[in-house]
Amino acid sequence: MTADFIGLMLALLALPATLSSAYLLVLTVMSGALPLPRPTTRQLRFDVFVPAHDEEGGIARTVASLLRIEWPADRFRVLVVADNCSDATAAVARAAGARVLERRDAERRGKGHALAFAFAASLADGAADAVVVVDADAEVSPNLLEAFASRIAGGADAVQAHYGILNPWASWRTQLITIAKGAFHIVRSRARERLGLSCGIRGNGWCVTHALLRQYPYRCYSLVEDLEYGIALGLAGYRVAYADEAHANADMVSNERIARKQRQRWEQGRFQTIRASTLPLLRAALRRPSFMCLDLALDLLVLPLSYVVINIAVLMVAASLLGIWYPEMRFWAWWGLACGTALFLHVLRGWQVSGTGMRGLTALARVPGFVLWRILGLFERKTSEWVRTEREKP
Repeated sequence: MTADFIGLMLALLALPATLSSAYLLVLTVMSGALPLPRPTTRQLRFDVFVPAHDEEGGIARTVASLLRIEWPADRFRVLVVADNCSDATAAVARAAGARVLERRDAERRGKGHALAFAFAASLADGAADAVVVVDADAEVSPNLLEAFASRIAGGADAVQAHYGILNPWASWRTQLITIAKGAFHIVRSRARERLGLSCGIRGNGWCVTHALLRQYPYRCYSLVEDLEYGIALGLAGYRVAYADEAHANADMVSNERIARKQRQRWEQGRFQTIRASTLPLLRAALRRPSFMCLDLALDLLVLPLSYVVINIAVLMVAASLLGIWYPEMRFWAWWGLACGTALFLHVLRGWQVSGTGMRGLTALARVPGFVLWRILGLFERKTSEWVRTEREKP
């Protein structure tokens, strides 16, 4: 092999890490705190939907959290969508104070179908101006509807609140995921909001207006239906605004087996979306042109942080070893170090905004083990079927 050929191979190996690190560094630099919007007159009406499949153990807690939202009681409804339930989810939700929509359809199963059913019912009823989605294991901040209403008053048709973790101290894994969500949700979403881009839909704690649903009905049924709908809105020219001051926090599983199954489903769905949506987004970005569509495409192409770490590590090791025979190849080891530094700053910013403090910083020492866990997960059998995530016993 010639030095030129080896250099080309290292350059190609460096390309994903370079693009990812540079992109994330820009978002990190732009991630300062956002100004609060003006208070509203609280006139908007909301239907708050909780899609639930066999959630009798925790649905009462979620309903109680939603009923504590600081919004006029006659201008919002809490509705639990009991989707193909085999337990007492519906009865427990009613007893907790929620209205219940029961749905049974053995063929069309999953969260996407449950939401399409719920949104159609809300539109037909006409008692709300917007719909909100909250997961069945989540608790929300009292200002959730105020945060959504203020963005809608400012012209937004879709809004995403911060999606955080309720149990960051359950294990070192949940601490790392809390930091990762700080980087993935807070850091990146703040930057996108500041740049006028779309923060996308994250599955929990999001809102769309009836006007938008009428124009672009919800027809997303994949393993990552939230990501799919956010991209569909972007292609239609609608951005998802970010409400930094409100949150919907959900439990994150700490059990290694359950967490791996959950992660596999999410990553499989994401890779399917990458294949289906990247080219349409890039075409839309060039034709309009649209920086929003370009950013949505880049967001898909930036792989999970653990994969970027693996990419950087392989680059540095390969360049260092080849540098024994070809000293000029050591440049790529230094290049990998630069990419690693940019990625480290992004993660450090995620830790800073995550609120995990010194315990979270200590958990970062387990990153190598977390990356190994992710690598091993690549070799396990995948499924294309939507399956409810197992809940851990308290």
